[in-house]
Amino acid sequence: MSEISLSKAGLSPPPADERENLLASLGPGLITGAADDDPSGIATYLLVGAQFGFAMLWTMLFSFPLMAGIQEICRRLGRITGMGVAANLAKCYSKTVVRGLVLLLCVANIFNLGADVAATAAATQLLVGGKLLLYTIFFGVASLLLQVYVPYRIYVRYLKWLTWALFAYVLTAFVVRVPWRQALRSTLVPSVSLDPKYLMALIAVLGTTISPYLFFWQTAQEVEDARINKHESPLRKKPLQAWAQFRRIAFDARVGMAFSNIVAFFIILTTAATLHASNASIRIQTAADAAMALQPLAGRFASLLFALGIIGTGMLAIPVLAGSAAYAVSELFGWRASLESKPGKARKFYYVLSGATILGVCLNFAGIDPIRALFLSEKPAIVGKFVLPRYLRVAGWIATAVMLVASLGFLVTALPQWLAR
Repeated sequence: MSEISLSKAGLSPPPADERENLLASLGPGLITGAADDDPSGIATYLLVGAQFGFAMLWTMLFSFPLMAGIQEICRRLGRITGMGVAANLAKCYSKTVVRGLVLLLCVANIFNLGADVAATAAATQLLVGGKLLLYTIFFGVASLLLQVYVPYRIYVRYLKWLTWALFAYVLTAFVVRVPWRQALRSTLVPSVSLDPKYLMALIAVLGTTISPYLFFWQTAQEVEDARINKHESPLRKKPLQAWAQFRRIAFDARVGMAFSNIVAFFIILTTAATLHASNASIRIQTAADAAMALQPLAGRFASLLFALGIIGTGMLAIPVLAGSAAYAVSELFGWRASLESKPGKARKFYYVLSGATILGVCLNFAGIDPIRALFLSEKPAIVGKFVLPRYLRVAGWIATAVMLVASLGFLVTALPQWLAR
């Protein structure tokens, strides 16, 4: 695994007493995995469960190694080079190409952020009543102030605690009545259909689990961690740290992605056992709608857990979306980019972060439904001697191929129907 790639690089592992405690090192991967189950992602999973029942549970098992592999690649890139994804892309491609990619990322993030703010506000309204738009403003402003005025090392602790909110979805599954034998069979035996609706749902699930904004955030977090820890540096400068860092990265990435997929699995499971079974999918448009629909089907407690999970993961995902956009834009233009820096020392970085958050919130006031709007590490010049081990190269290319095949399959099956209309 990591040891193999290090032996090729001519490095040897450090003594056992210098190795990090892996459990204590959980952080960026866990936060990224939890942020992957943001309210807009939850909306995708609940719509899949409500519409197709247990038929897509297998995707959680299938996508896990692909997600873990991609995130591990991103983490390695950040730790080796000490730079984020956008900065590394700028070394390999023209400015026009990289700017286009960063622009697409920012647009997607703003819509996603708007959807998450809207879902978080709606879940709060469901619990305590009040004005929806006031909650929308509150969550946007609160998230922005925390990112701007709370140092990164403290803010990360807050984000880690928010990951516990996602256990609400695991608990909900044990409150409702689930046919476990049928669910297990659907998990282990893939059910694939060429129906355009099914293929579109499959693309949505894969796109939600393997999200581009997480690539930028994950890499940037690794850079931040290396920057704030006095005894750590990019591996290009301190290659002898490679064994311990790659081991930590692999463990954290896999635990984080496993956590993400377990939560997503239980969201699909719960909605399949309740909303699909009662044919309630017609009424479901958002995550908050699902929380409301669960109440008569599974009881007030299940609905409460679902709503609390939306609020917690919303507060976790909003800063990740805004932060990943700010990191990408700042790296592209060579600006100082760090959540650890005070606003006066990284003004442009915080301008982008603030702008992304404000625009996302404003979508909810502009008559645009952001939820509806959602529906290199192989370059020796970049990573030097730390080339990827074969298992990560395979995982990365399989993930790319799966997304391509699913998208092409949807177009091939849907295009004749569109032309016939």
